[in-house]
Amino acid sequence: MKLNLVPARTGMTWVKLGVQTFFNQPLALTGLFFMFLAVFTVAGFVPVLGLLVALALVPAASLGLMAATDEASKGRFPMPAVLISAFRAGQAQRKSMLILGGLYAVLFIAMALVTVVIDGGGFAKMYLLGGAMNKETVSAPGFQSAALVFLVMYAPFAMAFWHAPALVHWHGVGPGKSVFFSFIACWRNLGAMVVFCLTWMAVMMGALMFVLLLTGAIGGQELVGIVMVPTTLLLASMFFVSMFFSFKDSFVADDESTAKPVESDGVAS
Repeated sequence: MKLNLVPARTGMTWVKLGVQTFFNQPLALTGLFFMFLAVFTVAGFVPVLGLLVALALVPAASLGLMAATDEASKGRFPMPAVLISAFRAGQAQRKSMLILGGLYAVLFIAMALVTVVIDGGGFAKMYLLGGAMNKETVSAPGFQSAALVFLVMYAPFAMAFWHAPALVHWHGVGPGKSVFFSFIACWRNLGAMVVFCLTWMAVMMGALMFVLLLTGAIGGQELVGIVMVPTTLLLASMFFVSMFFSFKDSFVADDESTAKPVESDGVAS
């Protein structure tokens, strides 16, 4: 396995490929994304333990969506069983994915708990336990500072787990090394990652603004409320689909690197 360095403009390509692949299998990928959300919704009904289980399943569930995208990109219809691909790849990889999930859950909760010293736990309670987000909560002393600190911590956390599930599943990398290699890959391809995120922000804002204006003109505020939620979910599912292409371009198997040309700025082990 080798790290592939790509130009910053590749971030836009990832978005384009994600959208195209989604519309190749829109019903299947939308359905799988809703199943993905349903798992976390159901788990969230169980106090405390449900949160831990939901967080621990994030890497495996994300891998499931990436595996579904891989199927769709090859012209195949992804079946629901693809969502549990992480647990069907053999005992060693299943164990590694469970460890990765546990690491994800522990670090995520730890980051949220760090903010307790800033606002007394208001942000952590809302984010972890699903507290109501209203004007009083947001305007509470220290809440915005706590949210900012969490966001700063979340950036390297997201980089560390961005490619990790795929590295465990497709390259057999251990959980610790997968987190390390994922962070390095995101850092070395930071330009492409930034362009990817900014492009998605522009796409989402543009699409939501268009839907807002169109539905507002046709049916008023009631129609806006009905249409905006599914539109947001569809855009979110496209985002998850496009994540697969960021992984596919960032890592190359040793045999693949010699079998076909890869557009890159350089290759590092």
